[in-house]
Amino acid sequence: MAPARIIDTPVVTNTYDYIVCGGGTAGCVIAGRLAETTTTRILLIEAGPDSKDLATMHMPGDWMGNFDNNKTDWNIVTEPMAGANGRRVKCSRGRFLGGSSGVNGTLCIRGTRQDYDDWGLEGWGGEDVFGYMKKAETFHPSARLKGAAGVHGTEGPLHVASHELAPISERVMESMVEKGLPLCEDMFSTGETAHGCGHVPRTIHRGVRTTAADFVTKGFKRENITIMTDVTVDKIVVESQGDGLRATAVDLVAENGTRSRVGASKEVIVSAGAYCSPAILLRSGIGAKDELEKLGIECVADLPGVGRNLMDHILTFQFYQVTEPGLTYDSQVFHDPQGLAKLRKQYGDTKSGFLSVFPFGAFCFARLDDRLEDCEAWKNAPRKPGRDPMGLAPNQPNIEMWNTELYGGPKQFDSYPIDGSHTFAMCTLLFNSNSRGSVRLASSDPLKNPLVDHNYLDHELDLQVLAEACRYSNEIVMEGVGTKNIVKGSWPPGLKHHTHKTREDWIPHVKNSATTCYHASGTCKMGKSDDPMAVLDEKLRVRGIDGLRVADASVMPIVNNGHTQMATYAIAEKAADLIKADAR
Repeated sequence: MAPARIIDTPVVTNTYDYIVCGGGTAGCVIAGRLAETTTTRILLIEAGPDSKDLATMHMPGDWMGNFDNNKTDWNIVTEPMAGANGRRVKCSRGRFLGGSSGVNGTLCIRGTRQDYDDWGLEGWGGEDVFGYMKKAETFHPSARLKGAAGVHGTEGPLHVASHELAPISERVMESMVEKGLPLCEDMFSTGETAHGCGHVPRTIHRGVRTTAADFVTKGFKRENITIMTDVTVDKIVVESQGDGLRATAVDLVAENGTRSRVGASKEVIVSAGAYCSPAILLRSGIGAKDELEKLGIECVADLPGVGRNLMDHILTFQFYQVTEPGLTYDSQVFHDPQGLAKLRKQYGDTKSGFLSVFPFGAFCFARLDDRLEDCEAWKNAPRKPGRDPMGLAPNQPNIEMWNTELYGGPKQFDSYPIDGSHTFAMCTLLFNSNSRGSVRLASSDPLKNPLVDHNYLDHELDLQVLAEACRYSNEIVMEGVGTKNIVKGSWPPGLKHHTHKTREDWIPHVKNSATTCYHASGTCKMGKSDDPMAVLDEKLRVRGIDGLRVADASVMPIVNNGHTQMATYAIAEKAADLIKADAR
């Protein structure tokens, strides 16, 4: 999308009680919950379009369609990263109402309760966060996944249900169990299991993806919310009031370049995600003073932690061919030139078929202590009492693994099996990485994406642990009873990674295939008053500025050892309660 022309100086056009900057996962939840107080006036601002008629968002199996459209993807690409062989990695983010809840893998993997206890912040322990996850959802039990007692919600706008596994996933789960990962069906909801496999609830119900937009639309649409789409937040207006500073308004840029300013009588809440929330703060003069001055931005609050502490769960894909047709969905999607057209008609008629699911299958968490006993980096790394060298307690997993149900992955994986082959991938994800990245401004122009450097695999121990995880994942496929007799070889043909035996053999694969898991977080971290890098206090308030909070995945001091979707819903639910409490 070409940059718009920015013209004139804004004046206040309207005033609301609360302005929520970002209509993604967190922003929609916060706006919807604040609107439960019917006398409150809320403005929700989203840079992308309304998602009501966006078929690629509602149809789970066509998620990649969002990434082919410059209007619905932020199209953020990292800076070159030495640990990933100098590659740049695409970090797709949803740019429409509902945000990345409309493009993610639909997975409700909450992490462990210990993850949130480790934040060490009042009101943010495991019991608190899991309670807010429960509040957000309505869980629909099934014969496959009845749901663990007491952990699922029944009244939230987010509809959650189980996934019917493809045959390849049944085989992979059988191999996981045989290779030392006990079956615990709803383990990803309880937060109590660090080593085992199970079924993952998904944000799909009756073939339709449910997203954060459901908190402000459909049955939860309220007249006291004004939703602006196709409008970019430039900056927060901060003014002197009494002896301090206060956020009083927000400057906006429309698609045609027209500027405007809207006022906030109570609070401004920034919920634009781990990349865009720090960018908004930086453009507002909130960040490291020396860096802001280099861009010609006046510093109103010298907070050096803004844009630092960028975390993610680095991910690798390992592809395999299988000998039997019908185990994967490849024949439906890739082998028939009219396959996708047929699938779209089936979905349109009945909300069923491949496009009604997100094709991730069997999942597991794993501890790797025993497997890393001979690793020098592991043995020699410093560790705290009761923790491993990655900083994890025994009740927290080192890695996550799962399989795809056809060939698939980020857009750089484009060797499609159109020759009649049947394929799947094992996805291997690293928790609690030591490496940290950053988000910086390229310029003060709000229509330019920030500079993102995930700094993947900067730390040697991250590389060694992920290499061992890939080795374990490969053993599950090549040696497990459910899969060892159906694997024909790697995909594309000619790759030999499945024959590798040592951890060192896997390191080139890790460096070459490492990619984002879309779990960016931590760039506006909350922390205690003695933490110089904490941007926020325990109530999500920006330090030194009244009437301004941040609430999304950027606030996490440490990213959870799971997926960030449900954690972000919890952060938003708690943020709304904190805001309501302060208003009282």
